[in-house]
Amino acid sequence: MISFESDYITGAHPKVLQRLIDTNLEVQSGYGLDEYCASAAEKIKAACGCPDAQVQFLAGGTQTNAIVISTMLQEFEGVISAETGHIQAHEAGALEYAGHKILTLPQQQGKLKAEDVRTLLKTFYADESHEHMVYPGMVYISHPTEYGALYSKQELKELADVCYDYSIPLFMDGARLAYGLMSHNTDVTLQDITELCDVFYIGGTKAGALCGEAVVFTHKNIPAHWMNRIKKRGALLAKGRLLGAQFDALFTDGLYFEIGKHAVDLAEKLKSILLQKGYKLYMDSYTNQQFPILDKATLERLRREVAVTLWEWLDKDHAVVRMATTWSTTQEDLDKLEALL
Repeated sequence: MISFESDYITGAHPKVLQRLIDTNLEVQSGYGLDEYCASAAEKIKAACGCPDAQVQFLAGGTQTNAIVISTMLQEFEGVISAETGHIQAHEAGALEYAGHKILTLPQQQGKLKAEDVRTLLKTFYADESHEHMVYPGMVYISHPTEYGALYSKQELKELADVCYDYSIPLFMDGARLAYGLMSHNTDVTLQDITELCDVFYIGGTKAGALCGEAVVFTHKNIPAHWMNRIKKRGALLAKGRLLGAQFDALFTDGLYFEIGKHAVDLAEKLKSILLQKGYKLYMDSYTNQQFPILDKATLERLRREVAVTLWEWLDKDHAVVRMATTWSTTQEDLDKLEALL
């Protein structure tokens, strides 16, 4: 069995795992106050080109989304998201559980359009009864989106301009940021994201870490009493060193970007194989996720030897399937898939 099911099907990249082994017996302070969290934060700030950024580490993506949004919003505010946004579609109501409504907008391959966000905000404040409504207090986006689409620098700037005009933060979910940054078809850099977003996170779980996300607050805007808020939400990791050591390894000698490039390069090869074999793609993704359309019989046959994710049914006989590459995907995996197709 070979697997293209997701980008977190294996453990940690060997260099990340080795860093954990090498530091295992060292005595370090808890709760993220260790030297490895401090070192990783400095390396991330340098990569972002933002020495004043504030970097904090959390364990997983859903946890990070829920905590960042709930600690930055006022109790009467909600968050604007695409209707397919991860916080809306695949996080089990975590944000609603925290007491905040998700204000959804139509999407284009998972992306929000700045003009739609501006219209929502303008319409809200034009309503004389808006005091009786949920205030839009943040814009949430994913890069890449759930469909593997990427924002251009201009699109990000337009969203940032809307947020600036209405004094609300722009938050980027970067669970798969490595693959967006290393895409063959992007003009967005980590420095651009740092400049245009008020807060974002660098995903580790889906990019070579056992677990962990690095949250970057770009304008000295970390919520007050951050540690207290995190502990209240049950997310303060006593052995914070586990996250720090992993990100310290990921941001040593460009490993994070190397992992992203490896997966994207193999995903492009995967795309070529699918097209050469005559399969159509649901959308043209330039990240580590590809979305071929398979007939039911082919899907059933393929799944006997290949793990994939059933994304959605187009009709009763055709399904969109997601195939993802990661740091552990090999050329041999692609060769086996090609033979099976």
